[in-house]
Amino acid sequence: MIAPPFTPEHELFRKTLRDYVVRELAPHALEWDEAGIFPREIFRDLAELGALGVNYPEEVGGSGGDFWHAVVLAEELVHSRNSGVNMGVLVQSQIATPIIQEIGTAEQKKEFLAPALAGEKIAALGISEPDAGSDVAHLRTTARRSGDDYVIDGAKMWITNGTRADFITLAVRTGGPGYGGISLVTFPTDVKGFSVSKKLEKVGNLSSDTALLFFEDCRIPVRYLLGEENQGFYHVMTNFQGERLVAAIGAVSGMDQMVAEALRYGNERQAFDKPLIKFQVWRHRFADHLTSIEAARWLTYRACDLFARKEPAVKEISMAKLFAGDLIQRVVYDCMQFHGGMGYVVETPVARAFRDARLLSIGGGTSEVMKEIIAKLVPGF
Repeated sequence: MIAPPFTPEHELFRKTLRDYVVRELAPHALEWDEAGIFPREIFRDLAELGALGVNYPEEVGGSGGDFWHAVVLAEELVHSRNSGVNMGVLVQSQIATPIIQEIGTAEQKKEFLAPALAGEKIAALGISEPDAGSDVAHLRTTARRSGDDYVIDGAKMWITNGTRADFITLAVRTGGPGYGGISLVTFPTDVKGFSVSKKLEKVGNLSSDTALLFFEDCRIPVRYLLGEENQGFYHVMTNFQGERLVAAIGAVSGMDQMVAEALRYGNERQAFDKPLIKFQVWRHRFADHLTSIEAARWLTYRACDLFARKEPAVKEISMAKLFAGDLIQRVVYDCMQFHGGMGYVVETPVARAFRDARLLSIGGGTSEVMKEIIAKLVPGF
């Protein structure tokens, strides 16, 4: 891959989406953070733009685009200046629903996927538990057969869109211990016995609702099984790759935005009779950051290229998430420091970026987990 294959069609989508995001989302960034949630209507608005289903087939309500359209979506949502909105939307579009498209039945796609892509139903992904996050093989939520139903018991934690999801793409244990006993189901949240235990108060990403969920004798029909019973582990791992790639894309785009804002500020802010950006210590520091961001961009695009062509990309995606997720911690730190006192005021975008970026080296698999994955895939370790 010499360059990302963005066509005029991709760029038209980029412009349409950015115009909407800057006009309709960015002005409400602080308001929605303070409210701890963003309006449900945002899902429908983005669906009308063709954004939620941008890389899904038209027959399931998508726009018929390719994965590079999803890359554009992840890049442009950053201009909302609200990481919680970005998180909720990307879970809906690129994290909770791809499994349904990949292995769901026609009936499951009609009942769950199509309404999600239309913004009519909110989706969540239910994998992490109080005692099992990246270690999926040890999840404890069970689904036992009872006639034509599964009876589900257990708990899920750190679930984005969890307080208001209409359905959850849910990982459950249908077999014995280890990865061989895991299955996936579509779980409607209006089922008796399901409850939102509490909304979790987070350090950042404040407008995305994140929940602790409980399942007690919840009955769903066996026809909601996604794919084959006890074969869900592979699909969970594949889905992790899309989630981690989206995180890397968002990190690179977020760094672009923060450095651009810092440079604008540095040319306007005077210190000791000259613009702040004219001080060598800052010019060289941002030169270093711009170089590292460019490296992160092409590492991420390389992973995107492999993923889009359905080639093995676990190592490259893990590297992209590790590198971009760790780099943004340093970049936003310096952008905040560069703003001085203004960088410590929450109404300033750089302050919120400093707070929200912390998740990018934790969510979807910590940097330490990424390093272990990389080590396992490189001969000699």
